[in-house]
Amino acid sequence: MDLGYRAYGMKRVVITKTLPAPVLKAIQAQYEATPLHLESLGREGFLAELGTPDGIVVSPGDPVDAELIAALPGSVKVIASFSVGLDHVDQDAARTRGIAVTNTPDVLTDATADIAMLLILGALRGAASAFRMISNGEWTGWQPAQVFGRDLTGKRLGIYGAGRIGLATATRAAAFGMRVHYWAGRRNSAEFDALGFKAVPDPDAFLARTDVLSLHCPSTPATRGLVNRALIEKLPQRAVLINTGRGDLVVDEDVITALETGRLGAVGLDVFNGEPAIDPRYRTLPNAFILPHIGSATEETRLAMGQLVLDGLNRYLGPS
Repeated sequence: MDLGYRAYGMKRVVITKTLPAPVLKAIQAQYEATPLHLESLGREGFLAELGTPDGIVVSPGDPVDAELIAALPGSVKVIASFSVGLDHVDQDAARTRGIAVTNTPDVLTDATADIAMLLILGALRGAASAFRMISNGEWTGWQPAQVFGRDLTGKRLGIYGAGRIGLATATRAAAFGMRVHYWAGRRNSAEFDALGFKAVPDPDAFLARTDVLSLHCPSTPATRGLVNRALIEKLPQRAVLINTGRGDLVVDEDVITALETGRLGAVGLDVFNGEPAIDPRYRTLPNAFILPHIGSATEETRLAMGQLVLDGLNRYLGPS
């Protein structure tokens, strides 16, 4: 295959997950694109079939760790990730090899904030139990005491992480009558402050006044396992946890125990540890409203992400 594409002057990229058809078509118009699914093949199988591509298009869930990067052929000039987050790519290892790493920032803010708002609504209003009642054929008609949820109006929403998605979530929640504050470490956010959302610099005070905690921070050594038993104990009784950030921000065992005992009132989760192999208890807990990592899953957003992937390839490879 290498001889074929070089005979026509086309550079070659390997794509590790199935991309939206229009995105794949756009890449194929400029590059020889080879599908090669890293997750299913495993590292050894992937490397055995890789050949000598000029670039690799990866996605969340692909374990692009230091060992894999060290084994890549010298032909690879760029790893373009179909994502904003890059915690699945060892950027230091790529830098050591002289391989550029690109991502797709700024285009999925609204789509992900919409999902965060859906999770807030679903968790507070008991949507998981209501859906199961319908889907299991258990609903016998309107009753005064079935599926009690809670109002959004007046609830205190704590935004953990003062980035674009957190801000977009805050503005949506405020429109529902929620009272919003945020935590951003030692710095304030001028954008949040301009909209009247106040910073709470002390983390314990931030948690103590948070009825709904929404996570909008990256996965780093400092944030992995952030939501554990100790943090949950600092929240008000029956607080709600929302996560559209990264699955490893949460210690599943501690969160599930808190849901089972009523210490947490509910969760709304779009990301999970070890996804798609999530803890099966989330699927049956009546106060767990869960979605399959669809934060950016709109036509408009995924196509915009695809354009940024192509831009990243062109930046380092040049269009064929």
